[in-house]
Amino acid sequence: MIRASRGSTRVSRLAVPLVLVPALALVAAGCGSDDDTAAPAATTTGAAAESHSITVFAAASLTETFTELGKQFEAAHPGTKVEFSFAASSALAQQINSGAPADVFASASPKNMTEVVDAGHAKDPTTFATNSLEIAVPKDNPARIDDIGDLDTPGVKVSLCEAQVPCGVAATTVLDKAGEKVTPVTYGQDVKAVLTSVRLGEVDAGLVYRTDVAAAGADVVGVEIPANVNATTSYPIAVLTDSDETETAQQFVDSLLSTEGAKVLTEAGFGPPA
Repeated sequence: MIRASRGSTRVSRLAVPLVLVPALALVAAGCGSDDDTAAPAATTTGAAAESHSITVFAAASLTETFTELGKQFEAAHPGTKVEFSFAASSALAQQINSGAPADVFASASPKNMTEVVDAGHAKDPTTFATNSLEIAVPKDNPARIDDIGDLDTPGVKVSLCEAQVPCGVAATTVLDKAGEKVTPVTYGQDVKAVLTSVRLGEVDAGLVYRTDVAAAGADVVGVEIPANVNATTSYPIAVLTDSDETETAQQFVDSLLSTEGAKVLTEAGFGPPA
């Protein structure tokens, strides 16, 4: 509140606003013509410069770990958004080679990465993890599956990944090594589809990655496969050559290859690069 000095003549409270308010408005208007116009433009330009978005195509078995890594990356890079597309590596490779827009590809199979590299859509992939198979059964294990030999027992319903999917290729290798002839009652389009069939009790067992059994928690139980008949797959990752965000994409790859990234993968059950 504006007050008159003690020795001055009293001024009407109504008169003060009539004189001062227009003057203050003129001063504010004069200041706004320079500062208020410039400030928003600078703020908008800065926000646009820091805003980035990348799309990562990743194998379905990486769903939980990459989701966590994506959140960590966004927290460390304010203004950056990471979007994921999880599916079978074979399907993702086909999508990339057909022109689907993406910035990073993480495959559960070197074969599918090679297809993308040979087509000119990626180069210099780096292997960041390995994985092997495990038998997943419902938590009550109704068919009493105790080892790989139980899968060919009459009446036992088994689910496998489709033949062209990396987990399907690995499952075929395991069954061949073990000398087991298994006719699945259903095929999953990726490892998560197989796991869902097990979780819902639609089948008695499914061959999935050990990391998927761990991610499922108490919903399923894992039955180990002996090392001499098990199959291991490697996971390569690469920035895609058609990316419009190569710098941010490379930063995401680097974060995955860092000590912090390796810790997340190890805790999820992935093995070190072979």
